[in-house]
Amino acid sequence: MAREISLGRRAFLRATAGLAATGAAPALSWADAGAPAFLAAARAPTGSYALFGLGADGAERFRIGLPGRGHAAAAHPTRPLAVAFARRPGTFALVIDCALGLARARLEAPAGRHFYGHGAFSPDGARLFTCENDFDAGEGRIGVWDASAGFARIGEFASGGVGPHELLVDARGGRIIVANGGIQTHPDSGRAKLNLPTMRPNLAYLDLETGEPLSVLDPAEELRRNSLRHLALSPDGLVAIAAQWQGDSADAVPLLATHRFGETALQFRSAPEAEQRRLNGYGGSAAISADGTCIALTAPRGGRAHLFDAGGGFLGALAIDDVCGAAALAGDRILLTDGLGGVTAASPTARSQPLAKHRAAWDNHVVRIVSSFG
Repeated sequence: MAREISLGRRAFLRATAGLAATGAAPALSWADAGAPAFLAAARAPTGSYALFGLGADGAERFRIGLPGRGHAAAAHPTRPLAVAFARRPGTFALVIDCALGLARARLEAPAGRHFYGHGAFSPDGARLFTCENDFDAGEGRIGVWDASAGFARIGEFASGGVGPHELLVDARGGRIIVANGGIQTHPDSGRAKLNLPTMRPNLAYLDLETGEPLSVLDPAEELRRNSLRHLALSPDGLVAIAAQWQGDSADAVPLLATHRFGETALQFRSAPEAEQRRLNGYGGSAAISADGTCIALTAPRGGRAHLFDAGGGFLGALAIDDVCGAAALAGDRILLTDGLGGVTAASPTARSQPLAKHRAAWDNHVVRIVSSFG
């Protein structure tokens, strides 16, 4: 059952938050927001939008209304704060106190920029990094915001390419990992893709402290129109990338790539040809199980989720209508969400296990709250 905050409880939490700011009380944690394990945006049957906290069992822990459609969120590593990003090409993001259900700040992209719907906190939670488009220059930028000072903008650096769609922070490696989709857009042209004949996606590794490029990897020439979009990172440093094909025909183009820092090339993974064609050239999300043994690629247009082992071997497919969100559960399991309100656990051993069904249409992504897993 979803956690509800009464007026008395809300007033208590608000007072506690005030005391915490003076050092007189401990800071609030994710436990004060109902101990969610995941964040996901969704549309209600009424047409309104909300950010949900979900437990590892798929149950609702909280819901907080949003002014419009959300795409993905960034979860603070310890405090019950979420940054909810508008869908590309949105120019704002909301910092939400998930314990109180209040907006703490509104981030506005600088003039000439828009967000891509993704961001991530530094390991200590002191900084927020956001994916941005400098649309007049046609370059990707990573914005840096001070989470300890009201989310003031304190800097930026190059993303290493065009169209930085998603980034992850690799705490162990001291790196920011960026999926530069390679597609140039401009608000004057809506969501039109302006450079498909010349697009160049890449996977970029940037220094966590300086933003300096450490490594940039392009797909092979025949996969140059495979836009690298969404990322997952295993505990031992394996990166999985979900791609979206921008060519004339999807055919059986591989839509999952893997990489480890220091390797010289991206490794593309694929299902057998007939199964691969079912994906319709569109990878929605990628996830790697907590134990690192299972990789999932979702394909909402094909209604499929593909499972691979850590070496890239194809393990099988699940048929789930409009499946897109994916995030690691404990062990070898992966949580999947779909546009029909379903929450499913998938694994190589148990295959598919329905966890919950909500009166909500889940948006594209579900985000794991790392501190909720210890």
